[in-house]
Amino acid sequence: MYLATGDCDATARRVVDVGGTLVMAPMDVLDQGRMAIAKDPVGAQFGLWQGRAHVGCEVVNEPGALLRNDLITPDPEPARAFYASVFDFTLDGNPDLPDFDFTFLRRPDGHEIGGIMGVAGAPSSGWSTLFEVADTDAAVERAAKAGGKPGTPEDFVYGRLATITDPFGTEFSVGSRPEPQRG
Repeated sequence: MYLATGDCDATARRVVDVGGTLVMAPMDVLDQGRMAIAKDPVGAQFGLWQGRAHVGCEVVNEPGALLRNDLITPDPEPARAFYASVFDFTLDGNPDLPDFDFTFLRRPDGHEIGGIMGVAGAPSSGWSTLFEVADTDAAVERAAKAGGKPGTPEDFVYGRLATITDPFGTEFSVGSRPEPQRG
């Protein structure tokens, strides 16, 4: 999971200044951009990307594309403080999920980039990726036929979700938006 930055080197310095670590120092990726790999104070790894010829995700928030990334961690408070300090993200609670320890991460312009979920029993901290699909059940069926190990789709306040482990052991989620209410 990469977070965009206008200045990879300055952001990498902020990462270290507020308690993160650099796994890989900033480096150029040909003419495509500049990147670094870091860990936040709770141990979750993420990348920094300063786009040049390749800006990053150009299609998001539609079926077949990235929908969001959420940090799952047993220790959410240091993570919230870190991402707010490094990226100037605002931290907003989620009234739709009153029983969950979930905070939206938003850029200063209000654009939501993901969230942080505190899960007391989580064995470690890491980013979870959700791809939007038109039909969660169909995506689960295709994943199984392709050698993946899908979980059972479940209805959730924001749609129908399922977790899939690909044949190489990488876990991600797929989700379709809720059906519109007919009145």
